[in-house]
Amino acid sequence: MTSTDTHVQPLAHRPRRADARRNYDKLIAAGREAFTEDGRGASLENIARRAGVGIGTLYRHFPSRQDLLEAVYFEEVDDLCRSAVDLADRPQWEALVAWLHRFVSYLATKQALAEELMTYRDREDDVFKSCRAAMYAGGEPLLVRAQEAHLVRTDTDIAEVIQLVGGIAKIQTAEPGQLDRLLDMALDGLRYRAAEA
Repeated sequence: MTSTDTHVQPLAHRPRRADARRNYDKLIAAGREAFTEDGRGASLENIARRAGVGIGTLYRHFPSRQDLLEAVYFEEVDDLCRSAVDLADRPQWEALVAWLHRFVSYLATKQALAEELMTYRDREDDVFKSCRAAMYAGGEPLLVRAQEAHLVRTDTDIAEVIQLVGGIAKIQTAEPGQLDRLLDMALDGLRYRAAEA
């Protein structure tokens, strides 16, 4: 598996010039922070200020709020998928569990961003289909490796595992570490048991 196997193909293309790329990266980072902290209340002016650029620079890279939202979402998904590649050298079960914990953390902090994207119906299907396909492509090799090593039951697939993990990520809790504990309990159900054979 290579890192290119799991990358999301963004609708907004990253600039090639170094200075434009720096501004793009600063805007993505500022957008990520603002949407995580303020959700739908995040203003484009505030994002430009956080990035240390003018509002005109923001609009040159992202002509609309939707374009910025999608770019932030794609970058987040791409980071998550890249982390699956980074974990591939670990033992099979450890790699899968580590990636699923990252996945829960990712989902738990991105609810507002996903909700905001859902308000834009014209490109929603393309955005979520592309991201879902990338997540499946990122996690599936880790799951298959663990199944082939007889560490994970073989009567499931990455779609079911992501559905399970996604449900856990949506649980509202104020107790630190509770989502990780719930995920660990759920993952115990994925383990291969000799009796199943």
